[in-house]
Amino acid sequence: MVRQADAETFEAHRDLMFAVAYRMLGTVADAEDAVRDAWLSWSAAPRGGVTDPRRYLAKVITNTSLNRLRAARARREAYVGPWLPEPLLSHSDVTERPELAESVSLAMLVVLESLTPEERAVFVLREVFGFGYAEIGAALGRPETTARQIGHRAREHVQARRPRFEVDHGQQREVTERFLDAASGGDIDRLISVLAPDVTLLSDGGGVARAALRPVTGAAKVGRLMAGLAAKLQAGRDLPGAVPELTEINGGPGLVYTRDGQVVGAVTWMVSGGLVTAVQIITSPGKLTALSAGRTLTL
Repeated sequence: MVRQADAETFEAHRDLMFAVAYRMLGTVADAEDAVRDAWLSWSAAPRGGVTDPRRYLAKVITNTSLNRLRAARARREAYVGPWLPEPLLSHSDVTERPELAESVSLAMLVVLESLTPEERAVFVLREVFGFGYAEIGAALGRPETTARQIGHRAREHVQARRPRFEVDHGQQREVTERFLDAASGGDIDRLISVLAPDVTLLSDGGGVARAALRPVTGAAKVGRLMAGLAAKLQAGRDLPGAVPELTEINGGPGLVYTRDGQVVGAVTWMVSGGLVTAVQIITSPGKLTALSAGRTLTL
C-alpha cells in the first residue's frame, strides 16, 4: 500500500517527469505512459534508502522513457512524410525562460530525434534540467565518465544542427506580424523577404491529411508554398470553416486552426536575426488532440 506522503512526493515531481519524458519522446501519450510506468515503479519499490526523491524519480522516468523511445524509433522510421513532435500550448514559465523555450521548440525536438536514445537522455537531463554527470550516469547505469562522453557527443551533434533561436520578444513579435501579414496577403515577394535564405519547412499529415512528404528548403520555395497554402485556406479549399488564432506553442509563436471546437491544424515558426528560420505545419489529427484539449506545458 502506498503511503499518502509517497503519493504526494510523486505528485510534487509529476510536472518535472512529464517535461523530461515529453522532451525525450515528443508525444503527449508516450510521455504520459512513461509517467504512469514511473508511478508503478515508485509505488512498488522500497523507498527506505531514497534521500533525494527528485534524483530518484529522474532516474525512473529516464529509464521508462528510454524503453519507450527505443520502441518508438522503429515506428517513426516507417512514418509517412516528416515526423514532427506533438505540439503543446506553452505556459508562461516556458515562454519567459529562453533556455526552456528553445529546448521545447518543435525545431529543437526534431534535432533531438536524430540523437541516439542515450544521447537524447543525457542532453535533456544535462542541458535542460541541469543534472550533473554523476546523477545522469546513475540514472543510465553508466559510469560518470561515460555519461560525460555521451553528453559531449550529443552537444556537438545538437550544436551543428541547432536551430537559430531569438530571445528578443519584441523582434519576435515584429517579425511574426510581418510574416503573417505577408502570408495572408499572398504577397510572395514580401513573404520571401521575411524568410531566412536557408529556411526549412516541415509538414506532418501523418499519412492522413494533406502535407508535403519531404522537407522544403529555401526562402523562394517556402515562400511560394506558404502563399499557396494561404490562398487555399482563404478560398476554403483547405481546412474549410477553420478559424485561425495566434497563440504560444512550444515556447514560441504559433497559429491554431479550430473548427467546431476541435483543432484541425497548427503552424509554428522560429525567429532569429529578424527572419523566420524554420516553419512546422501539423495537420495529422493524432498530433492535435492535446491542443484541442488545451493541454499546457509547464516546464
